[in-house]
Amino acid sequence: MIRFPSPTGTLSFFHSEHHFSKLFPSCIRIPTSTGIPFPDVARVGCIMGSCGSCENCKQDLENYCPKMLWTYNGQYEDGTRAFGGYSDKFVVEEHFVVRIPNDIPLAGAAPQLCAGITVYSPLKYFGLVPQPSSDKHLGVVGLRGIGHMAVKFAKAFGARVTVISSSPSKEKEAVERLGADSFLISHDHEKLAAALGTMDGIIDTVSASRSLLPLIGLLKTSRKLVLVGAPVEPSELPVFPLIMGRKVIASSAIRGMKETQEIIDFAANTTPKTLSDNGKKPF
Repeated sequence: MIRFPSPTGTLSFFHSEHHFSKLFPSCIRIPTSTGIPFPDVARVGCIMGSCGSCENCKQDLENYCPKMLWTYNGQYEDGTRAFGGYSDKFVVEEHFVVRIPNDIPLAGAAPQLCAGITVYSPLKYFGLVPQPSSDKHLGVVGLRGIGHMAVKFAKAFGARVTVISSSPSKEKEAVERLGADSFLISHDHEKLAAALGTMDGIIDTVSASRSLLPLIGLLKTSRKLVLVGAPVEPSELPVFPLIMGRKVIASSAIRGMKETQEIIDFAANTTPKTLSDNGKKPF
């Protein structure tokens, strides 16, 4: 795949007929003029533009910029739409290009730039990462794409992980494949009661409205429930259990470019067994 530099500091991507072009249309190989070592791969994640001057942009929070441009279905200032990986070519500023080291398979890098950063960022920001010689018990609600990533990153950070799911059939996948330490069925009231007050934090990846009371009950005093799923209808949030336990409900989206690059570098330097299903880096 070929990169053409432009005098305005943007990159124009033109896809060749390389076999990756169908599977990974937004991956390119680029020369050293961009600061990305050849023959490393560059990839564009969820966002491909922002204003660059607002308070959020100055704090590496381009994803919260009011003028943030989504890679797919974002709208340029002239009204045209961005189609991301469905495009045969597109233009993006170098700032929004992520370097992918050669030892990371492209198929493994792709989910990190969306589902991966969605859980990596709140794990760090909300203090859910265990410190050296400490123990943290984290809950992960839901075991789809984002839930998979939450389990893997929480384990990579050294946490004990309990997967909470409404599907008993996912227990084998959670424990044997992803390395979760335990599994809770969300409608098993007896087991939920036994787990009350045992978790140091919970990442909720489910995009369905329901009562959050059972999850609040699983938290220890002064701990956090972080919502990264996005239900269309509002969930039921009882306030009294929060008050009586000084518990916190928080939320998070993806993250800016600095931390998006950080997640790729973290995966590249993490033991394969921690992040992989098959012994290959990473995921």
